[in-house]
This record gives sequence, structure tokens and C-alpha cells, in this order.
Amino acid sequence: MASVHLFSSPYFSSLSSNRSTYRSSSSLGLKSIQRSRKIKVPVCTAASVVFRNLEADDFRHPLDKQNTLILRAIPGLNELGKALLGTITEQVMLLENIGTSVLVSKNQLVDLHQLMVEAAQILNVEAPDLYVRQSPVPNAYTLAISGKKPFVVIHTSLVELLTKKELQAVLAHELGHLKCDHGVWLTFANVLTLGAYTVPGLGGLIAQRLEEQLFRWLRAAELTCDRAALLVAQDPKVVISVLMKLAGGCPSMADQLNVDAFLEQARSYDKASSSPVGWYIRNAQTRQLSHPLPVLRAREIDEWSRSQAYKSLLNRATQMNVVQKV
Repeated sequence: MASVHLFSSPYFSSLSSNRSTYRSSSSLGLKSIQRSRKIKVPVCTAASVVFRNLEADDFRHPLDKQNTLILRAIPGLNELGKALLGTITEQVMLLENIGTSVLVSKNQLVDLHQLMVEAAQILNVEAPDLYVRQSPVPNAYTLAISGKKPFVVIHTSLVELLTKKELQAVLAHELGHLKCDHGVWLTFANVLTLGAYTVPGLGGLIAQRLEEQLFRWLRAAELTCDRAALLVAQDPKVVISVLMKLAGGCPSMADQLNVDAFLEQARSYDKASSSPVGWYIRNAQTRQLSHPLPVLRAREIDEWSRSQAYKSLLNRATQMNVVQKV
């Protein structure tokens, strides 16, 4: 699920470093929805628990921690990123969304607003602005630039594809990026990579190595944000269902998809890639991806949902009252 990319192959997003300002988290072409169709999302009236004192490191994936330390060790990364990303770029992104999307609020698409407010309360993070954008490509992404209030964008086709609980899991994934400061990191690093490619000689080599490290970090960061989605959904099958639908789902056959079968598919992938040749092919397949493969993400979230760390977080949480209409 960075500041412009959602689910990688499909899932959640944030401005990702793929040599483009925007990157769709899910590049699956699904049937375009009718423009005249009204977006109606039944709202969740209550969640099981809320994490009042939740910190990012409470659920951060070990690979995210490891790769974040590596990025922080790169001299001048933040400073150079800030210099390359100016106010003009920020304004272009902001005006693009304001001009072409619908801003969700207590007076506009109230049910979606409620889903975001509730997810933010559960994760103990400030709710960002939320925009809905017309697009046949299921996607969601987050933009966090220059310390300004971040915002999340979701596409109409994603609303059509998912149930209300699944949609809230996507919003929680995006909130995970903000909770862990992924958006700013990825935005800066993305621009730095683009800038390095313009440097003659070693510039391209530096950028290539940096890009590989950034993608490795982002794949790990996505695993962290899948955990944020689980903390809000509090049901691993909801998160896995989102991954499954983004990998190969459409509204007309969504009710025929089977989460258990998808998990079995993930286990078969692990088995097929366990040999030396399979391991090499698997690494070659994922090396240039900004997000982990959907089956691997499904396996990861299934395993974490059974872990003592997740159970301990639930034990620390407190009961959440019914969210009042805002």
C-alpha cells in the first residue's frame, strides 16, 4: 500500500520512486464504471479497539527498520531532496487534485469521510484530507510534501471494487505511510533519484544503485503499512481480500474470490521459488518492483496476524465507542 503508490502490483501507494511523479498502485485495467453512478459507501459504525498510544515502531516491519537505517546513512539525502522538491512541484500536485477530484468532508461523501476519521482514530494519527478521483484504474495514494497537511487520493473504481471494510483497510494502509513518515521520505528520495540521472558519468550509476535501495526500502515499507491496515480491519482476511482483488478481481466476480485459496497460492509460490533457480528468478522478478508481490504480502500479513507481537498490540488497545458523526 509512499506518496504516490498504493498496492504495488497493486495495493497502496505514496509518491513512489519509479521515475515518475505519480505512480498507480494498481495498474490493473478494470472495467470503467459508469460516471453517473452514485458512490455509496455504507459506513462502519464502530471498530473493535482503538490504539491510544500507538507508535510507528510498534508495528513497523523489521525490514522497514533495517532499510530505513540504510537510507538515513546516505549523506545529505534529506537536504538534497528538499532542495530539489520546491514549492512549484507541491503546488502542481495540490492544484491537480483540487481541480480534478472531489474533496471528501462531513458535507461531501459523508460515509467515506467517516471511514477515514474512524481509521485515523484507531491508529492514533491525524486524519489527512481525502479526495475521490474518477478513474477506471483501482488505486489510492498519499502525498505528503514540505510539512504541509498531507492528502490521500482514491479512485472511483477502487470504491466500486471493495467492500466498506476493505476500503477502510486501504485508507488505513495510506495512514500507515503517514504514521511512519514514509511519504516525505519517498518523495525526497524519488526526486533525488531523478536528479542524479542528469549527472554525467557516475550520476547514472549512483542513481541506479540508489533506486535499487529505494525500491528495497519501499517494498519493506509496504509490509509495514499492510500491518496498519490489519490494525484497523482487525481481520486478516479483509486485508488479504484487498490484495487478492487488486491482483485479479473485478466487481462482477468479487463474490467468487476465495481468500483461503489465495493464501494456498502464496504457499505454492514460496515452494516453487525455494530452489536455487527459483530463488534467482524470484529476486529478478521483484528487484525492480516498488511493491512486494501480492501473494507475498498476503502471506506476510497472515503470519503477522498469528504472531505474539500482533496479539500484544490488541491486548494493549482499548475498546472504541461508536464513532459519532462528524
